[in-house]
Amino acid sequence: MTDLPPAPARWKFTLLRAASFKLDGGSMFGLIPRTVWSRSVATDDKGRITLQHNCLLLERIGDSGGGPARVLIEVGTGDKLDPKMREIFSLETNPATGRPRTIVDALAEVGISPESIDAIAITHLHFDHAGALTRLPRPGEQPEFAFTAGTDGGGGSSQSGGCCLTFPRAAVYTQRRECADARANHSVMTRTYYPDHLSPVESKFVLIDSPRPFPIGFTPGRDDLPPMPVELRQTELWPGAGISVFLVPGHTWGQQAIKFTEPAPEAGGKGRTIVFTPDVMPTIHHVGAAYSLAYDVEPYTSMVTRRWFLTEGAAGNWVLCLDHEPGHPLVRVRENGREWFDLIPEPL
Repeated sequence: MTDLPPAPARWKFTLLRAASFKLDGGSMFGLIPRTVWSRSVATDDKGRITLQHNCLLLERIGDSGGGPARVLIEVGTGDKLDPKMREIFSLETNPATGRPRTIVDALAEVGISPESIDAIAITHLHFDHAGALTRLPRPGEQPEFAFTAGTDGGGGSSQSGGCCLTFPRAAVYTQRRECADARANHSVMTRTYYPDHLSPVESKFVLIDSPRPFPIGFTPGRDDLPPMPVELRQTELWPGAGISVFLVPGHTWGQQAIKFTEPAPEAGGKGRTIVFTPDVMPTIHHVGAAYSLAYDVEPYTSMVTRRWFLTEGAAGNWVLCLDHEPGHPLVRVRENGREWFDLIPEPL
């Protein structure tokens, strides 16, 4: 008699707002004219739009089977940027401490300590998604890792001499290509892969090689769909995890989306499929075909990816959690009869 594989895990999720911040509106909408995007998105007096560090806390339902019981998706910027960079990005401050609000504050609000997190899945390693993997030392605490301003990438905790691991027991799941590009600083931005949030967690990385949507060397047409459906291109993080990742290239070459299933609301029911959506579509206002970011390494690839991602989302009835949406970040995808898609708000 052959033993059957364990049923995939199911996960209760909690939306965590790690901090609001602002980025230049023109950069966030790329080639889309300001006269178009500004009809629905407000800016401040510096032309910046408000965004959010959306993160998810996943708590496993039932026996962990030896696997992680608590998983974080994304961690946000954290507290290490110097005052100049904090002002540029208008990072939210915790009024109780006067220090930057971080994922640690968001976890504390739901009664969870960083030390209890078993695993972290990161869409890509830009500082606004992975910066909080490390943190400034607390008062009286010695830094675990030292950095020198001006020689270790500038900014960040190098201003104070060092940093500590925020999640000391957590493995960090990211794509191998993303990790290689982060080490080499392959980005259109000069400061986004900081050494002080990368090198301290090198021993924590679990590197993934998910299949590419299209073969190497092939340039897809604007409307082309990958030859294989996403179910054949996703990678489970560990056996029986119930959490899988798949490549969504364009913003970075190694960017990944993260997919999991909720528990069924009632016996015999079916839980929702949740897909944490990275910067292929950071807000509800980026649903348009050409709404790629100026920060993307390949805007054309982002456009192609967005089409097949939305096609899969509509077909699979996914619930998307948008990584930077400052309003309601959960949506379903529906075809709109005009050869494109609408986003429909979904209850938390």
